Amino acid sequence: MALKPGILTDSPWKSLGSFKYLILGPFVAHSFYSFMVKGERDLLNFLILPSILLKLLHNQMWISYSRYRTAKGNNRILDKTIEFDQVDRESNWDDQVLMHGLVFYGVNLAIPGASHVPMWRTDGAVLAILLHAGPVEFLYYWFHRALHHHYLYTRYHSHHHSSIVTQPITAVVHPFAEIVVYFFLFAIPLMGVVLTGTASLVVIFGYVFYIDVMNNLGHCNFEIIPKSLFSVLPPLKYLFYTASFHSLHHTKFRTNYSLFMPFYDYIYDTMDKTSDEVHETALKKPADSPTHVHLTHFTTPDSIYHLRLGFTSLAATPQTSAWFLWILTPFTYFFMLLTSLFGRTFIVESNTLDNQFQSQTWLIPRYKIQYFLKWQRAVINYFVEEAILEADRRGTKVLSLGLLNQEEELNRCGELYIEKYPKLKVKLVDGSSLAAAIILNNIPKGTTQVLLRGNITKVAKAVALALHERGIQVAVFRENESKMPRLDNYAVVTKSYDHKVWLIGEGFTDKEQLKAPEGTIFIPMTQFPPKRLRKDCFYHNTPAMLAPSLCKLDSCEDWLPRRAMSACRVAGIVHTLEDWKVNECGDTLFCMDKVWQASLRHGFLPLSTAR
Repeated sequence: MALKPGILTDSPWKSLGSFKYLILGPFVAHSFYSFMVKGERDLLNFLILPSILLKLLHNQMWISYSRYRTAKGNNRILDKTIEFDQVDRESNWDDQVLMHGLVFYGVNLAIPGASHVPMWRTDGAVLAILLHAGPVEFLYYWFHRALHHHYLYTRYHSHHHSSIVTQPITAVVHPFAEIVVYFFLFAIPLMGVVLTGTASLVVIFGYVFYIDVMNNLGHCNFEIIPKSLFSVLPPLKYLFYTASFHSLHHTKFRTNYSLFMPFYDYIYDTMDKTSDEVHETALKKPADSPTHVHLTHFTTPDSIYHLRLGFTSLAATPQTSAWFLWILTPFTYFFMLLTSLFGRTFIVESNTLDNQFQSQTWLIPRYKIQYFLKWQRAVINYFVEEAILEADRRGTKVLSLGLLNQEEELNRCGELYIEKYPKLKVKLVDGSSLAAAIILNNIPKGTTQVLLRGNITKVAKAVALALHERGIQVAVFRENESKMPRLDNYAVVTKSYDHKVWLIGEGFTDKEQLKAPEGTIFIPMTQFPPKRLRKDCFYHNTPAMLAPSLCKLDSCEDWLPRRAMSACRVAGIVHTLEDWKVNECGDTLFCMDKVWQASLRHGFLPLSTAR
């Protein structure tokens, strides 16, 4: 939001929320009716809806690619990262897509004959280029400078400049009044060719595509234009801007005002003198070498949309089943097939702590369901092994095994790789000790007994033993007894469901959950959350902690709330910060109290109970 919001700051359809695209309904219906029923072969009118969808897809491709490149680090311009407040502020980036549809449909209906245009006209293309390089660039330059005057800046343009570190969609995030002016400016070449009778489909949609490409290019925070291009063709320096050129405008504010062609900045002496230097520096920037790597994987088939590289609005909220994703079902399963056949481990996120500690999240192209298929285990272990070896080659200190990458049946909590590569410098951490510590600290004070349900895992054993040592009775059902060595030493067998605190693991059934008394506290000991079937009970999140304020985040980790990190990810970070040169895998368990206190000391905080 602008510092002092002026009139027309918000779009007229803001109150409609995610249903705002219904505004286009009558226009789309009219277009299809005219084309399919009445037989009016108005190609421009028919192509408006596909152009809207392609515009959305084009922007999404830039978003995903930009986030991937900035996570890798090579050619990155600013080393800072965005945060949740920027994601929220830029959540209405698609307003300009809706505006595009309304304007095109409106003009097509208002100007007789405007849509009956040929595929190509050379004179129209030349006219559009001249009108853009002249009136559009000139008027935009002076309008942009006016927006930086205190009065307009505080009421409008400060909203755009709140994003110091830009991403592609930052380009189109403005107060509605600004968007209207920009559409009038960009309409000059289009209306010029329409009114002179030189319009063509290629020029009309090509010009819109050019605007989108240049907008995304200038705000992507990584450099893609090679220096050699300007060496071979020097005039391009004045006709073609770069991401570094516009990034300087967002960091210094009073320079580099031009739209896409910098020559007006040269003419009016507003060109930042360091533009060339920043451009060269960005081109030489190598990929980051992470100190810590967290290795995770896909969860549900539609989890691709919840990744940081997916839809920003979904990535910034805990993962749930969004109702509208059913529309993408064919693509979802096609992508799942592609990743299963040709996928490779890739980076999805990069975070900096204390401006010096680099943590990256890598993702294995396998889904939760595949981890339970025996014939997939060899392939999954290959991916995990390759990631470990790559991290070791890059000098990574600690690699934490997230979600099912640490399953006992898969690789004995990572012990398989230690045995195979005894000379590994990178340390493997499954986070069991911190997960157990978090679970113990989630148990309410004054509790005298707990019920342990589900499969007995490494974490469950550690928690049960710690509770026994604290004088808290641990109750299990008879079928668990054979799965827990020396059970009679620190657990009792029960048939009662009356306990108020339940520690639940994998294998915990819905039927059992319904038998719990009202007010029961469910504390998961699992990597995945249980179904929340009861409204009269309390549910903790899976073991996790809130990240320190120094850690900049812009997406949620799976189903966890904002700024929360899973126990294994936190454990990996803490092991790195403390420089503990030990592996925590197999049956090895680190000191729970030591890792808990270290986590608190480094700014990690416990999560509050969620109902």
